[in-house]
Amino acid sequence: MEAGTYVWCTADAKSDDAWILSEVVKRTDEELEVKQVDKPDNVFKRPLEVKDEETGDRKFQGVELANAPLSDEDRADGRDNDLITLPHLHEPAILHSVSERFFHGKIYTWTGPVLIAVNPFQRLPLYTDEILDSYRSEGLFRSQGMGNAKSDLDPHVFAVADRSYRQMMDRERKSQSILISGESGAGKTESTKIVMSYLTTLGGMGQEQQKEGELSVMERVLKSNPVLEAFGNARTLRNDNSSRFGKFIELGFSRAGHLMGAKVETYLLEKVRIAFHASGERNYHIFYQLLRGANEEQKEKYMLSGKDSGGLELPNCFHLTKQGGAPQLREYTDEDSFDYTLKAMRALGWSEETIDNVLSIIAGLLHLGETQFSSVASDSGQDAAGIEDEEALQRTCTLLGVDVEKMKLALTQRVVVARGEEIKTELTVDRATDARDALAKTIYGALFLWVVDSVNQSIKWEKDEEIRSSVGVLDIFGFECFAINSFEQLCINFTNEALQQQFNKFIFKLEQAEYEAEKIEWAFISFPDNQDCLDTIQQKKTGILAMLDDECRLPRGSDKNFAKRMYDEWIPGKDQTVSDNTRFSATKMQQAKAIFCVRHFAGVVEYRSETNFLEKNKDEVPLTAQSLLETAPSQLMKDVYAIQKKETEDRSGDSGGNKRGPSKQKTVGQQFKEQLNSLISSVEKTDPHYIRCLKPNDSAKPKMLTRKRLTEQLRYGGVLEAVRVARAGYPVRMVHQEFFQRYRMLLPAVPDSVLPWSFAEPDAQKLCVKLVEECLAEGEKHKGKKLDPKEAGITRFEKIRRMQHQPIPMSFPKTDVQLGLTKVFMRKPPHDALEAHRVFHQTASATLLQSWLRGLERRKRFFILLDAAALYKDATEGIRVANDGTSFERRLRWNELRKGTAALLLTNFFRMQISRHKYNRAKKGAVTYQAVFRGFQTRRFLAAIKIQKFKRMHTRRKNYRKLKSAVLSLQCKARVIIACKVLKGLKGEQKDIGKLKENNEKLKSEMQSLKAMLAAQAKEDASNSKHAKELEEKQRAVDKLEKRVAQLEHMLASEKAKVERLEADLKTQKEKAAADLANRGSMHRGPPSPPGSPMHKHKSPHHQPRVSDAELQSMSLPNLPSNYVSPEVVAKHKASVSRLEQRLTEERKLRREADGEIIKLRAALNGVQLNDSEVEALLEQRMQQTAKNAASEIQEEKSEPKKTSLQAALADGVASVFGGGKSEEEKKEDKPRSSLSMAVDSLIPKIKRGFAGEEQKEDDAMVVGWKSGVRSRKEREEVLRDEVHRFESQLKQYNHLLEEGIEVVMWQLNRGEAKDAPAEFPLKASHVTMKMQKKGDMMVQAVLNFTVRGGYLSKAIGRNRGASKTALEPLSLHDILEVKAGCSGYDHTELPSSTGRTSKTKGKGKGENSKGSLFITLTASPTPMAETRSYILKFKSRSARNDILHGLRSLLADMQIYEGVSVSKLHTDADYENDEGVTVPLAAVHKVLDREREAYDRVVLMLLQGFEDLKEKEDELLTLRKRLEHVVEESAEKDRVQANDSKLIMQLSKKLETLLMDNEDLRDQNDRLNTRLIAAECEKMNSMS
Repeated sequence: MEAGTYVWCTADAKSDDAWILSEVVKRTDEELEVKQVDKPDNVFKRPLEVKDEETGDRKFQGVELANAPLSDEDRADGRDNDLITLPHLHEPAILHSVSERFFHGKIYTWTGPVLIAVNPFQRLPLYTDEILDSYRSEGLFRSQGMGNAKSDLDPHVFAVADRSYRQMMDRERKSQSILISGESGAGKTESTKIVMSYLTTLGGMGQEQQKEGELSVMERVLKSNPVLEAFGNARTLRNDNSSRFGKFIELGFSRAGHLMGAKVETYLLEKVRIAFHASGERNYHIFYQLLRGANEEQKEKYMLSGKDSGGLELPNCFHLTKQGGAPQLREYTDEDSFDYTLKAMRALGWSEETIDNVLSIIAGLLHLGETQFSSVASDSGQDAAGIEDEEALQRTCTLLGVDVEKMKLALTQRVVVARGEEIKTELTVDRATDARDALAKTIYGALFLWVVDSVNQSIKWEKDEEIRSSVGVLDIFGFECFAINSFEQLCINFTNEALQQQFNKFIFKLEQAEYEAEKIEWAFISFPDNQDCLDTIQQKKTGILAMLDDECRLPRGSDKNFAKRMYDEWIPGKDQTVSDNTRFSATKMQQAKAIFCVRHFAGVVEYRSETNFLEKNKDEVPLTAQSLLETAPSQLMKDVYAIQKKETEDRSGDSGGNKRGPSKQKTVGQQFKEQLNSLISSVEKTDPHYIRCLKPNDSAKPKMLTRKRLTEQLRYGGVLEAVRVARAGYPVRMVHQEFFQRYRMLLPAVPDSVLPWSFAEPDAQKLCVKLVEECLAEGEKHKGKKLDPKEAGITRFEKIRRMQHQPIPMSFPKTDVQLGLTKVFMRKPPHDALEAHRVFHQTASATLLQSWLRGLERRKRFFILLDAAALYKDATEGIRVANDGTSFERRLRWNELRKGTAALLLTNFFRMQISRHKYNRAKKGAVTYQAVFRGFQTRRFLAAIKIQKFKRMHTRRKNYRKLKSAVLSLQCKARVIIACKVLKGLKGEQKDIGKLKENNEKLKSEMQSLKAMLAAQAKEDASNSKHAKELEEKQRAVDKLEKRVAQLEHMLASEKAKVERLEADLKTQKEKAAADLANRGSMHRGPPSPPGSPMHKHKSPHHQPRVSDAELQSMSLPNLPSNYVSPEVVAKHKASVSRLEQRLTEERKLRREADGEIIKLRAALNGVQLNDSEVEALLEQRMQQTAKNAASEIQEEKSEPKKTSLQAALADGVASVFGGGKSEEEKKEDKPRSSLSMAVDSLIPKIKRGFAGEEQKEDDAMVVGWKSGVRSRKEREEVLRDEVHRFESQLKQYNHLLEEGIEVVMWQLNRGEAKDAPAEFPLKASHVTMKMQKKGDMMVQAVLNFTVRGGYLSKAIGRNRGASKTALEPLSLHDILEVKAGCSGYDHTELPSSTGRTSKTKGKGKGENSKGSLFITLTASPTPMAETRSYILKFKSRSARNDILHGLRSLLADMQIYEGVSVSKLHTDADYENDEGVTVPLAAVHKVLDREREAYDRVVLMLLQGFEDLKEKEDELLTLRKRLEHVVEESAEKDRVQANDSKLIMQLSKKLETLLMDNEDLRDQNDRLNTRLIAAECEKMNSMS
């Protein structure tokens, strides 16, 4: 700091300026003498504070070097856009640059990654659509690599929003966050709206247009802001629209960058404002909007019109709104805001009933604040509180929706539960008033949480799978330091402390990235950390918040005990006033007043613990208030309190979810700490962006800046701390060229051959390294050496240099100067040394120039005097010669010379004019010729371009038409296929008997809806034409129902005929069976054979012993006819018929009621009123006619209905088993019929498989047995039988699908024998075609072939890059050990792509492989190279996955059944030769058993596999459920966030400047009126006296 250097010096404490610009007058080793630049008379001194003997660094107290002033051209080029580029970056430099830009209309400034935004308090044209489009276009070009890396536009909040959006849309798709902070009135809310408006504008581009009357996602997000502002914003002394809570708005975007929705999370609502607010301030906006904006009807509804205002406005009549005077806002009116808020509520989907209930609660809170208490005598004789106005309390309870008696109890009594007993205490008047205010705060706080939750439900995205990444916007309160600081300031400063730590880490990462990019050493650099301050506040057991919670748990805890606890913990020493970590302090005087201090990053803050720290932290809801709200008749009040209770419940002490004991209530400190940890965790997972909002003055006036207030905000906002972190390593940074050109002058004696003066060499880094080495060598050469200015042989310049005050030597560690690839990084000492020598050389050079200029001036004066003397001498000699007579001849000669010169000049001018004329003519001709030639060339060129354009257009149009025709053909073909599939499904539904109940239910619902519609239409007095038209529609519906009823009657008649025929057959069978039994009895009663006869000796092994007549009668083994039906079947048919009759009766009853309604409606159209008896008579006639028509239709049909498949199968099966039925010839004549897979139920009771051979069409609809509409066990078994058959037929189709081949994406996973062996992927995400190939008759010989798909394009993009040839070898079915659904043994979200990178992304983990339901895992037998071998297959759809899964499992099951080990024990290989005497042939029975064994084995194998899958899915679901519960608990804490609408404030704030001036005028008029009133009163008093 040599003389003449400009510096910044700290100003006095009383001054409005924090720093003043000064000039160094004189510097000594002990002090620095400076003078103020704008006041040269103000000369003062600054003493030396630090002196380092080694480096010579001198630091004067309160002095910082000033930067060189920028010119207007530099400002136009944006040299001051980023303050990080300044050579000297400190507090006064930032303050000066921000101030200069503010007065030039530039309110935004970069400080590295931080954007500083100064509130202008006026409307500036900075947010137009053109400016927004310019930043959007630049961001788009830069993201596509088409623009410059450095922005050419000025700093703007649009730039921050665009940068966050572009980084979110990068390849990594990492979520972003924008952190906006500042004190009240600094413009945080406005900046948040601008950011959200920009992001929603980008996110809303390219989306599909919404239906008419439906709001888009962007509009809904922006519409949520007025609602949250109405319930969460209030007027303070510093800001008319101050947010009294913090909010974090997360905007969710899809993969394409479209805005899908948002969610809001809120922090620390200022509930104390409900009960008290200072003068000049207001309560929350919603109260004033309701009182001033409601119409007369609404005021009457909410009981606001009956208030005796006494000529005052309604806000000045209620206790909750009149404390601050109920001032009007300066930008907009409450009436317009109320209308806008109601429109926003409706836009968010709130019903009119919900809006009415919410406004009723607001009005109820206003009336609750008016509740007054009077002192009454209690039963114990003590003073107690009583309600003064019972009617007012009744109105309050009616509006709030709570019980009156419980409200009285909550306001006048306190209930404490001790050892299971309730202890009631009467409250005094003061205590009752406090209870009233506490209840109002509780209700409003719960209502605010409900509003935030409702807003989130309206604007939140529908599916989490659609959200690819997000951008979070944090609008948080800034650092606060008031005269009296309480618990709220501690929480707010704790938040800023945590965010500052995260900010320091972010800056450190940026510094680290820059050092690594420049390839310089940085490991030894230490950066500041404020973790000790955070530990002081949040540490367990010993932290301030932890000790506050402990004190709150004590029965007799107090604020003084809390302060004493902190003193004993942090400053236990007798005379100790500062803690060991220097963060906590308290003097003896402060300890006596229960005051403690915490040293934050922005400075020391003094907190008063006796400002109700404990009460504010508890925030308890009394038991009486809990009972009041939980049992409220109003459902909205219950929902509101449920959300409040959910937020404050603490179940952390429960070990599991099974405990249902009463949960503890979390303190405010615990809630806030959890929210803060969640917020910091969310921010750390994103890329942060920072905006620091500053308030230029406290008067909210434009073009006015208070430097001292701005300095405090820079310090409190963490900007200076960020600069300190950024400059902790190397505070001075210059590009190579600037460094070389600035400091090359320090070595004038070094020749150009050693160190050139020009910066022309290609390697700039080498030049800078050479310069530093030469400077160090020069410093070592002159270190400690005194130079004599009178030394002989030195130059004049060297003599001047030696006569000057010598600077500190250029001797510093070489490591203090790091040479990067593009910049030079310097610490403070070497920079100061180089700057001192530069100033020294400039001073010496200036002295040398001044000496030369002074010499030049003296020399000029000397030559002027010399010329004057010579002229005087010539004049005197001329006079002397004239006297001699020779002067006349000399004059003649002189005139001749002058004439000759003039003639020559005229000749030259004339020749010049001639040549000029010729040149102009030649030039004109050449220009004309050039114009003609160029025109010809241009027309020729344009004609060629036009021809080429038409040729290209024709080619493109031809290709487009071909492509369009092909696309249309392909679309038609696809639509035909889809239509065929739909037709096929409809046919299957028509043939599905399981649809009967569903159709019946549909008929019932149609009948009921028809009845309701007819009843509604009958009540309406509409026109005859309209009634007639609707009557025709209803009549058509009734006709349709009548047809359906007729069909049901026809089906019932058919079933009855079947039952009668079956009963006749049963009777015939019984008679024939009795005759057969009689014949068999006579045969057995014949003469017995003698004992020695062969018949007696050689009995058949199957011979039965003799039976009695009773046993013979009980036997039922006759030769039954082919149409044999058992009595059980007949009974079941009768039950079915009874059910159909019952259903038919119900259908007739419904139809009868509908017909009656239609008759009444037709009569009403004709002007006739019919009673019930007349309607019944008409219905009887109509029913008789309908019955006749139905009877005629039934007679036309065939008399004998066809047998059902079940009856035919039963008849043929039983007849074939017992030997009866048709002959072989008759069977050949008949069509092929279905056979039974079992002989008879009595022989094989355990197996009920249905019909194995029955073939049905493939288009039958699949009906699951346990999901179909059945009413009996038999119906269910029949449905299950058909389902099994369909499933088996589908398995054959799956095998055919495998033989044709299917396209899949395949991974092969190999693992070694070791437990921790890494997973190896010989095949990664390869697109292959899997096809089954049979090499023989046995299934063991079948293999699965894998063929790589794709041609040249797939190779070009590297789709199957790195695929191993061995991985594509065929896989034998014999080698497949297991087939599992899903990705077994590996996380499907972490599967590598073909390039080797995993598809899982950070954040939510949603990549290309996020759906696990598309995977199948084939576990193959081990090989010498791999202990476990798995094939992971990914399909295009879930249905394709299920088809292949069932097909492979069916193949493996068949291979084990037919070629492997048998599973069932029913199989037998016994061969019976002598079965002639057996009534039932055992061979047939065993044949049936074998078929059943095969089917049984197949079903058992597949059920076992399905059971394993089910078990795994259940385990996965349990894990996911635990995670979901944890996420729900965390998200519940985030459901209180407010979304902002930028359009509201931008529209309503247009009147800011005008209203401010009007407000000043009104105040002046008010003062004048008060003065006149006082004068009039004085005059009146004087006149009376």
